[in-house]
Amino acid sequence: MDDSITSLPAGFSILATTESIPVAAFKKDGTDTNPLYGLQFHPEVYHSTEGKLMIKNFLVEICKCSQNWTPNSFVEETVAKLKEQIGDKQVIMALSGGVDSTVAATLIAKAIGNRLHGIFVDNGVLRKDEFQQVLDTYDSIGLNVKGIDAKQLFYDALKDQTEPEAKRKAIGKLFIDVFQEESQKLENISFLGQGTIYPDVIESVSVHGPSQTIKSHHNVGGLPDTMHLSLVEPLRYLFKDEVRKVGLALGIPADMINRHPFPGPGLAIRILGEVTAERVDMLQKADAIFINGLKTSGLYSKVWQAGTILLPVKSVGVMGDERTYEFTVALRAVTSVDGMTADWAHLPYEFLADISNEIINNVRGINRVVYDISSKPPATIEWE
Repeated sequence: MDDSITSLPAGFSILATTESIPVAAFKKDGTDTNPLYGLQFHPEVYHSTEGKLMIKNFLVEICKCSQNWTPNSFVEETVAKLKEQIGDKQVIMALSGGVDSTVAATLIAKAIGNRLHGIFVDNGVLRKDEFQQVLDTYDSIGLNVKGIDAKQLFYDALKDQTEPEAKRKAIGKLFIDVFQEESQKLENISFLGQGTIYPDVIESVSVHGPSQTIKSHHNVGGLPDTMHLSLVEPLRYLFKDEVRKVGLALGIPADMINRHPFPGPGLAIRILGEVTAERVDMLQKADAIFINGLKTSGLYSKVWQAGTILLPVKSVGVMGDERTYEFTVALRAVTSVDGMTADWAHLPYEFLADISNEIINNVRGINRVVYDISSKPPATIEWE
């Protein structure tokens, strides 16, 4: 289906064209007090040439915006809105240890204090040693968070599930079940806090028209009627880089703020095929080698997101004098600004060789390592 504008109605003028798009930009004619402009491309994505300048010119020159948004002003305005929205009620919120949920929780806590009840669930598909590390960090920044060990519940729910959407939905449903159970232990819980950011919304729902949904997202979508909770999403219209700036303005430790994005369904969508405790353990060990290697080599801050994917592929290898037939992992690292577009990170060959050797020599069950050189688009950052 052709989604390009081929001609304009009377009263409109073409402002720009390209070799493939006859109407790349247009304007409504006349001297209306509210002139109408349109673009047939995405100036907001990082790789659009002068896209940021186009948006700036539109906002400053045409809309006469004052450019007075700052992270500190966002915090002040958002906290005031949260106080008004929540009132004297209680909020329950899932925390993941990631930037989005941590910043969102800190904003909510700044507004209502310990009436925010954070729930951090060990879903069995976190990174190696992550459950206790994250709980310790939350304690250090004063968030009211309860840790729940639900590993076996999630492994049972994921048994025999191989399709990406089926795994996401199984995890999402169980998260809701756990929250519902925890919320019933508390009084006057009226709201569910979420760390939804704008790319989550774009990729998950058709916002204002028949756009294609790319994937369901753990932070986006309806809740069961039986839960009777309204949503609180203070970051819903921010991109990742803006969230990080807000987090630093809130005084959250830099190592938490600069942490790479990590998907809500965790390693479940980095294990292609069925998720089992044994496969999770294997991937956790390989992933820890990769991430720790990036940090010790000074490459972590140069990469926007990195992770290891366990493939449902076995290949022949040699360990000592013995033949092996074991799993393959793919290393994934990308550079980006907002997650809407991403390039594969050009990591040094020597680094990749060292990581490959360390994984193969130290993680039983893996005998081959490959590197993903796909960009977004057409690929997504996560494999599932």
